[in-house]
Amino acid sequence: MSSPAASEHLHRAVELAVASVARGGGPFGAVVLTADGTAVEGANRVTAAHDPTAHAEVEAIREACRRSGSHELRGAVLYASCEPCPMCLASALWARVERVEFAAGRDDAARAGFDDAAFYEFFESPARRAMLPTAQHRHAEALAPFEAWQAHEQRTGY
Repeated sequence: MSSPAASEHLHRAVELAVASVARGGGPFGAVVLTADGTAVEGANRVTAAHDPTAHAEVEAIREACRRSGSHELRGAVLYASCEPCPMCLASALWARVERVEFAAGRDDAARAGFDDAAFYEFFESPARRAMLPTAQHRHAEALAPFEAWQAHEQRTGY
């Protein structure tokens, strides 16, 4: 059972999703509650920005990181109006978000025409990799970016 604060943030994520629909966007909203208690909001901007990565969760994570001046959100909680897709989950992992809570589930989204089942299956089943084949083509310069990174003394680790 969610705490009253969690319920409030989930409610806000749902409000953001409904408002996004009213503006012609997708039905998704998100709130990142940072470790210091700051609530940062995001709404789906895929069609408005012509950007398939502009999901509500990613937008909220981007803004929270921008505001914090860091690429990490340790101790943060991501509240989403719907179960995050694999891309959004990966974004939360990369940002080191502590936990994700969501209102509607992936089946609810599918019934509304947002069926990400193939994407979930891609990561869950090696047989589905045919959807997006990947292949390594190793050559002499393959490690150059990593060598440059390791040699760069002023790098910001992550």
